[in-house]
Amino acid sequence: MPERPAAASPPHLAFLLSDLNTGGVQHAVLRIAEAMAENGCRVSLLVCEPGGKLEAGLPASITCVHLPAANGIMARIAALRADPAAWRLLRRPLSSRRETQLLPYLQALTDYLERERPDTLFSAASTLNIWAYLARRRAGVPTRLIVSERSHFSSGKPRKLQRVQVLAPMMRRAYAGADRVVAVSHGVARDLIDNVGVAPEHITVLHNPTIGPDFEARMAAPVDHPWFAEGGPPVLLAVGRLAGQKDLPTLIDAFAIARRRRPLRLVLLGEKNPTATGKTTIQDLVERAGIAEDVAFLGYDPNPIRYMARADLFVLSSLFEGFPNVLLEAVAAGCPVVSTDCPSGPFELLDGGRYGRLVPVGDPEAMAEAILASLDEPRDEAALQARAALFDFDRSVEAYRNVLLGRPQADTYPAPEAWR
Repeated sequence: MPERPAAASPPHLAFLLSDLNTGGVQHAVLRIAEAMAENGCRVSLLVCEPGGKLEAGLPASITCVHLPAANGIMARIAALRADPAAWRLLRRPLSSRRETQLLPYLQALTDYLERERPDTLFSAASTLNIWAYLARRRAGVPTRLIVSERSHFSSGKPRKLQRVQVLAPMMRRAYAGADRVVAVSHGVARDLIDNVGVAPEHITVLHNPTIGPDFEARMAAPVDHPWFAEGGPPVLLAVGRLAGQKDLPTLIDAFAIARRRRPLRLVLLGEKNPTATGKTTIQDLVERAGIAEDVAFLGYDPNPIRYMARADLFVLSSLFEGFPNVLLEAVAAGCPVVSTDCPSGPFELLDGGRYGRLVPVGDPEAMAEAILASLDEPRDEAALQARAALFDFDRSVEAYRNVLLGRPQADTYPAPEAWR
């Protein structure tokens, strides 16, 4: 009897992350990785810095690999051997910043690629994308490299000029060396074209697979905070890392202005007591504004969607984004939204303001007016949820699968009707 042909091995996809803390990039990449595992792929998660909050909840279908750090000098030598142009990134003033903190993991990543030879390596942060490019180049393996840009590179970053002068040239080189560049929004794609020099035909726009099959169950989960009981003042909600990018001072000022005109409450989900400026914390700003009794810091919650379903208004005050998942989640939960018209994502998601008010960045007066006007309008959950349904989970997963496996893939998401 002739022998049966051996079954084909499932595609091996490796996803590279700096850590497994509770940031938007981590959540988005994990959703993609889990979806690929559910679609029959062998999935490995390569993590540089262990111990993040999300690590304990990884499903059994994903193999977590901790990359060991090497000597910093040897890592620099390895980077230069991979591509001599890396000297731009290794010189000061960036050498002591986050841009090179992950450099010691370059050799371990190179060794992993040589040993395991995954079909595809996916990376999702500007500098990490460069290290992925250098590692594949150094390893000399046929692994497909997909780099993803998930933030607006040229906006709101500290030491912007130095980043553009030092980091952008190396990004341009690395992204040209990747098999595909994925941008999470058309605004991010434009930024890569205009400010990094990535070729338009090398970019595919794919939004995150955010509204998963468990979304309704997460909406229905109970909330026991007394402010969400019926009959109280309207509750505003903000969700995310309470960091400088999120511009919480503008939100606090806007809330204080609006609260003077009607009773309101504000709930913040994210890390507690973040620093606003210097040693001043967001809590300090709240107390100085005299609104502490109406502001609640509830800390990180793995299921913010249950709060979105019950809040009267969701507010995003960011200075810049890529494509804010929390804003899409709020819209999908039927919660009215107010957002800064920051680069990029809110304009696309809200179609130029048709599905939620857009206000200038850093303008608390405009934000306060938008908050009050939104609260005075009837809540149209059906229209919001219909808008969110356009960012279909299954379609996004299939699009990512096509890109990761090297299949033909056109832009799945057209630019918004009300494009700038």
